[in-house]
Amino acid sequence: MEKFARDAAEFLPILLNGVALTIIVTLGSLLLSTLLGLVWAMMRVSGVAALSWLSAALINLIRGIPIIVLLFYLYFVMPDLGVSMTALQAAIIGLGVAYSAYQAENFRAGIEAIDKGQIEAAHSIGMGWWLTMRRVILPQAVRIVLPPYGNIMIMMLKDSSQASTITVAELALQGKLIASSTFKNTSVFTLVALMYLTMSIPLILLVRHFEKRASRR
Repeated sequence: MEKFARDAAEFLPILLNGVALTIIVTLGSLLLSTLLGLVWAMMRVSGVAALSWLSAALINLIRGIPIIVLLFYLYFVMPDLGVSMTALQAAIIGLGVAYSAYQAENFRAGIEAIDKGQIEAAHSIGMGWWLTMRRVILPQAVRIVLPPYGNIMIMMLKDSSQASTITVAELALQGKLIASSTFKNTSVFTLVALMYLTMSIPLILLVRHFEKRASRR
């Protein structure tokens, strides 16, 4: 235990730098996936066949590509096509696009769970599709999708470690670099696991809170 405490005191400052990048990647990709997922979901439920088909095709395409392949494509292939980006930008965009497909299905399920009678009532008083969506459907759908949205946040936090494959020095890569230079694998990766757990626990408790509120309703 003493040895672990000494190693922790030595390695924590370096690992905390990785934590900062992990949080940046997670928050950036969460914002992007939320915006894109909402767009895909709105297209799916728009009632316009072409938009619905296009959204479904995009979602299936994105879900069929592994995240690591998407990251490699953005970081290593796109420069050959004249589009260069930093490793951090590629990580945020890659994870954001990858998770937008799951966000879209989450949002679509929430929208379709709203009673159709409310939509008909809104239309009967002269509300258009967009106004009905903004004032009637989305405020209620948000409460429905919060628990699974929280689960997606946890998954994104953990999957941010895949950014290490394109040289983003987040927590997982920092741990790997320290372990390879010191050969203290047990201490380093125990610290990495504990730090991921420390970041995940508040999100897990938040999801549990949302689930309890949803069940009471």
